[in-house]
Amino acid sequence: MQQKVKLTRRQIKEDKFTTFMLTTKSQILENWQFFVIGIVALALVITAVIYFVNSQVSAGQEGSVKLANAMGSFRNGNTQLAIVGLNEVVDDYSGSPAAEQATFMLGKLNFDQRNYAESIRFYEMYLSKYKDSPLRRAASEAGIGAAHENLGEYDQAMKAYLKAYQEYPDGPMAGQYELSAMRMAIKTGDTGTARQELKSIKENYFGTDTYTQAVRIFYEAGLTEAPA
Repeated sequence: MQQKVKLTRRQIKEDKFTTFMLTTKSQILENWQFFVIGIVALALVITAVIYFVNSQVSAGQEGSVKLANAMGSFRNGNTQLAIVGLNEVVDDYSGSPAAEQATFMLGKLNFDQRNYAESIRFYEMYLSKYKDSPLRRAASEAGIGAAHENLGEYDQAMKAYLKAYQEYPDGPMAGQYELSAMRMAIKTGDTGTARQELKSIKENYFGTDTYTQAVRIFYEAGLTEAPA
């Protein structure tokens, strides 16, 4: 049984906007990995702009200003310049809030550029260094899963999606993480895990689009649901 994640007031405040955006879009089921990672990235863009507006240029705030500049490049469609700027933030301001956000964004931007190995590297870096945000940690695990899926590494993708669910089982995308784990289990021929995930989805999301899609995928694969 999964242990509940108890958030501090600071963590709740930090993720309030992102969680709201994800919840209001819960009906979007296709290409979800691009959607959820992109929405978290959008929240980081907004955060970076706020940092920039509220900052005075000083040694202690240069990381936030550089992050804002990199996010501005991303917002303007210059992805390569954004990646260069974000790498500078990660290298020069390790452990800072700016570096935390830059690390997550480098996972997302490399994923968008189909640099899947680099995407995995930065998501794993985020997970190893930063512990405060269950939402971003879950999205990072999901990003790793999506990268492995695009590389055709379905067993690794399944494990990463399961970790994404375990990071934040009460999160707004938990059902999609379980659904993706089920899809990967089917692709690898792991029917036991596929049935287990379908059962969990049925218990937690019965009557929702997530459950409907899970049943469709399950039966289209030629499987039958195990007796209750």
